[in-house]
Amino acid sequence: MEETEAPVIAQMFSWYLQEGSSLCGLAHHLMDLGIPTPSGATRWNQASIRGILTNPAYTGTVYANRSRSHPARQRHSPLLPVNQSRRGHSVTPREEWIAVAHVPAIVSQEDFERVQAKLAHNQQFASRNNSEHPYLLRGLISCGLCRLGCAGRTCDNYRYYFCRGKNAVVQSCRDEKCTSRMIPAKQLDELVWQDLCAVLTHPEVIEVALLRAQGGAWLPQELQARRENLRKAQLSVNQQVERLTEAYLAGIIPLDELQRRRQDFALRQEAVASQVRQLEASAAQKLELAQVTRSIQEFCQRVQDGLEQATFEQKRQLVELLIDRVIVTNEEVEIRYVIPTSCNSEQVRFCHLRLDYFETPALHAHH
Repeated sequence: MEETEAPVIAQMFSWYLQEGSSLCGLAHHLMDLGIPTPSGATRWNQASIRGILTNPAYTGTVYANRSRSHPARQRHSPLLPVNQSRRGHSVTPREEWIAVAHVPAIVSQEDFERVQAKLAHNQQFASRNNSEHPYLLRGLISCGLCRLGCAGRTCDNYRYYFCRGKNAVVQSCRDEKCTSRMIPAKQLDELVWQDLCAVLTHPEVIEVALLRAQGGAWLPQELQARRENLRKAQLSVNQQVERLTEAYLAGIIPLDELQRRRQDFALRQEAVASQVRQLEASAAQKLELAQVTRSIQEFCQRVQDGLEQATFEQKRQLVELLIDRVIVTNEEVEIRYVIPTSCNSEQVRFCHLRLDYFETPALHAHH
């Protein structure tokens, strides 16, 4: 640690222990004073401050094995793929820490413990407030303008969803505020729920979307017609090869002519065979698609009956299972559905299955 850093660290602990202080307020205070982050950046964020305030090394003991590294488990933004090169870290149990060195203490053990208690209390309080009001789409909305997630906020008994990009730079980690408007939560919740009910009561919409996603699978009659045409093409090429061989045996064409023309026919045979393989692959895909469609229809049938009487908790459960993202861009609402294709997939949310999420959803709804 640089000598100049120690007084700043000590002041951070002292400031945070003052009544009414917060991580966000501390970040603003540091920036107002022009104090750079440990990496030299000018903008502090709450995560980096929390990392400093929870580091026991500032009490005089350096520990190893305080955390474990693992591949990233979450998307930095719900509209972006998980960065496979990024690493996440999880804190290990205290009994697994290994003291490796003693250094000059910057804060007392008592103050350090008081800071930990305050951090834990504030985090618990924030979590409780987050679930105090019923937001059907909590954690599922993204801003179409800046692509950040949206959170719920209640103001004068009115519930809204607002883009995190509208927060101060410390919270949004953006240099400029998003220009999006507040989204009335009641209206958006009702809109999305009605659309979800329409999808579940009209599963043919899902089938059309699946067919479109498959690039237009062949209809049964088209499949049979193409099979017959390719069979005739194979038969024609084989007959021409036989006639060519007969012409050579009869002395009508020389050997070099036979070899040249047989090479041409071999290329034509391979081209037809390749088309046959592609067709059979399409046929298998069509069969698989039909099986998936039946499974989806059965799922929709099972949940249709309880839609009108669903409680908020039941609605929330369905929304979490069937909607990956609701993207709001000014007046436009885009709903990205994910429909279970088997009984097993009904138990797991899509975002937990698809860490490599990319923007080719099976079904979109626009309003």
